[in-house]
Amino acid sequence: MRVAVVTGAGQGIGRRTAEMLAARGYGVAMIDLRGSAETAAAIAGDCLDFAGDVSDEGTVAAFVQAVMAQWGRVDVLVNNAGISFIAPAETVSVADFRKVLEINLVAPFLLSKAFGTVMLAQGVGAMVNVASIAGLVGIGDRSAYNASKHGLIGLTRTLAAEWGGRGVRSNAVCPGWVKTEMDVADQAGGGYTDADIGNRVPMGRFAKPEEIAQAICFLADPELSGFVNGQTLAVDGGWTADGSWETLRMRKR
Repeated sequence: MRVAVVTGAGQGIGRRTAEMLAARGYGVAMIDLRGSAETAAAIAGDCLDFAGDVSDEGTVAAFVQAVMAQWGRVDVLVNNAGISFIAPAETVSVADFRKVLEINLVAPFLLSKAFGTVMLAQGVGAMVNVASIAGLVGIGDRSAYNASKHGLIGLTRTLAAEWGGRGVRSNAVCPGWVKTEMDVADQAGGGYTDADIGNRVPMGRFAKPEEIAQAICFLADPELSGFVNGQTLAVDGGWTADGSWETLRMRKR
């Protein structure tokens, strides 16, 4: 049995990814700050539900130990857990900036190091980091978030260069705006509306969590993407491809 680890599996993209990997026959190890009980209940196959802070070294070590005790191997790591933070750069405290980096960048490094060691010993494995289009372009009022996602793409490419020759692939998925619980929370702050996003995306809508999860499953599968390494796959409905202004974009619909 192949084994996949999914962080932030309690909701949104992480939950759909865990469910899809389980449907493909993977044993799925999930970690979320509050656990992933609902996801575990929805999975018919072999799974592990672990609650904890992915930015804490002790928690990560205990999680790795639990995964290895249950399966003795790991084939896929999906670094999906992350937090959003929206504020003008001049108002962001150093503490808040560091908190975002700890969850969105340091935690993926800790998990990649821990599970990557297992994969390197096996001589095979795949890592998929859930970055963002905010890791490819600048988006206002998101200095900490953008920096964390740019860093995650840099980490992805570096691990691809270091570990690709030893059988371990590393790639990133870069979603645009997705209809998840995080989006609901962000919109509640008044920063943007559905229309702001729909009018900006060439495809005219938000992504669905399952559309991001499908891209993750593709990059995780050695039969489908076995020679894909060090890449960033934008799943954004054309957001980063479109340099049009709004009236020109809307005129085409």
